[in-house]
Amino acid sequence: MSQPELQPTSSTTIPVSEQSTRLTASKQFYKKLAKNKAALAGAIIVSVFVLLALLAPAIAPYNPNTIDIANKLQTPSAEHWFGTDDKGRDILSRLLHGSRISLTVGVLSTLLGAAVGIVLGIVAGYYGRWIDSLIMRICDILLAFPGILLALAIVSILGASTTNVIIAIAFFAVPTFARIVRGSTLTVKKLEYIDAIRAMGATDFRIIFKHILPNIVSPIIVQSTLYIASAIITAAALSFLGMGTQPPDPEWGTMLSEGRSYIRQAPYITLFPGLVILVVVIGFNLFGDGLRDALDPKTRK
Repeated sequence: MSQPELQPTSSTTIPVSEQSTRLTASKQFYKKLAKNKAALAGAIIVSVFVLLALLAPAIAPYNPNTIDIANKLQTPSAEHWFGTDDKGRDILSRLLHGSRISLTVGVLSTLLGAAVGIVLGIVAGYYGRWIDSLIMRICDILLAFPGILLALAIVSILGASTTNVIIAIAFFAVPTFARIVRGSTLTVKKLEYIDAIRAMGATDFRIIFKHILPNIVSPIIVQSTLYIASAIITAAALSFLGMGTQPPDPEWGTMLSEGRSYIRQAPYITLFPGLVILVVVIGFNLFGDGLRDALDPKTRK
């Protein structure tokens, strides 16, 4: 019996060979990531804190904003595992609820900055010429300022609030993502298959978002993971200076600021928020480094 003729594959159908290649690449990625013990430790830390943030209202032993002056400055005990602050509020409950604020600020500011930076970077890298020069010079100007100072300036103009902190941190994330995406776009657009697709009449929009962007997503993911850690530190620093999340919201930087007056009398008020910030930042950095090693072909062994 003769074999039936093969029908042309539609543009929306993924060939079996391509599916197999993607499956093999995914297996290799997870295999390399699993071998990196530091990356696994970072992933566990991040997962634990994300879970705690999601379950904070259910597992927090006390209301984080309930003032109990009679029990202020209580040392860690069975009743208050991490002790109480100068207003009698349970530190553990405030840390759990504060994780929701800190992680939200870190993730949202990174997503917002990455979204704008990706668009600017891919436009600069793809079109080049004066558009590239204009965008990159603006990025150079923004990168000339230390991130925390730029964030302070923006929050000073917009006002102290959690929303404005997200905007400020996202603002100085834009040039970092734009430069990374531009460099990757310049590399990918020189490949022969991009020229072939363009010769077939594909629009710039289709080339950019269907053929270039999917091939530069790896460095974007790595940078996003690493930047979340930086965003959390910056948010905590702004709150510590009184320019971020305002009391009585239990943000980690705010907790550090409120406890500094009692650092000799009750050091645990600042100790536990500081440790939490340290562990979360280390977790994101370890996980980000692991993703970089697993995704970047230049670092694969």
